[in-house]
Amino acid sequence: MVSNIGNVELEHGTSPDDDGVLIMMGTDEHVESGGLTYDFYEETCPEVENIVRAGVQPVFSTDIASPAAFLRLMFHDCQVQGCDASILVDPGNENGLSEMASTKNFGIRKRKTINLLKSMVEAACPNQVSCADIIILAAREAVAASGGPRIKVPLGRRDSSLTPSYELANDLLPPSTIGVTETLQIFANKGMSTEESVAIMGSHTLGITHCLNIINRLYEPQDGQINVMAPGFEVFLRLRCPEFSLASNSSFVFNDPTTLEFDNMYYRNAMRGHGLLRIDAEMVMDPRTTQVVRRFGADQDAFFRAFSSAFVKLSSYGALVGNKGVVRKRCDALE
Repeated sequence: MVSNIGNVELEHGTSPDDDGVLIMMGTDEHVESGGLTYDFYEETCPEVENIVRAGVQPVFSTDIASPAAFLRLMFHDCQVQGCDASILVDPGNENGLSEMASTKNFGIRKRKTINLLKSMVEAACPNQVSCADIIILAAREAVAASGGPRIKVPLGRRDSSLTPSYELANDLLPPSTIGVTETLQIFANKGMSTEESVAIMGSHTLGITHCLNIINRLYEPQDGQINVMAPGFEVFLRLRCPEFSLASNSSFVFNDPTTLEFDNMYYRNAMRGHGLLRIDAEMVMDPRTTQVVRRFGADQDAFFRAFSSAFVKLSSYGALVGNKGVVRKRCDALE
């Protein structure tokens, strides 16, 4: 599942690349939040984007669920203390349990792949490119490889020299029961409009949702949550996710019928009453978001434009730049 999911105000235009894939273009090379630029590695590692792209392509070919995993990895890293690669740090004797010990990071994958990508980049450009930037580039490639827009992202993030505790991750990563009001507030704090907030939730078009995240909605609904679910779909989910199953941690349902494709099916699916999580279902009904959901369901290009803008803001929020943070030699260790 791509779950839950900067203060960067850019005027964007769009242009297609050679394959007709939408690219978001900033009108300025420099990002207002400071330090992140679209040409950051032009002198120090000009091939970094090509290296990451070449590195992830075999992964996409051998693991068809990997695009969703890369996108979720970025979301969970960026939402704790900004996009600083802290989620990649393994626990050590000196700092006890790491961020990954949070129950909300259940199912996070592809951390080791980022380490491999880092090794490839280091071979070409030693001590130049942060693990944080590699996470963002891998997520960008995941979206494009799945049929979504190829997003032009500013770079120049640095890595955290400290890893947050699992308690902080538990506090800051949104729960699976989050509703519209809380979701809009979270993304408003990152500089997003309502349209961008609804668009970033469209990440749920990729991947799966584990049964443990919808058990409460199915069997202990509050505030009429289950009433916005199509009756036939409710029956299907109850069969797929029995209330007292011991396999809830491993059982799952697809997020939408085109779970391997980055498209607007998430919104069309939600409008049919097939939203899995509370937020998926409520966005269709809430007067603040319903028109945006319907527009994205009818116009995939509109969704792609808004998602691209939201992706840049999320991936830039709270970034360590300049003399803040470090460029770690290894992504899994504080070196």
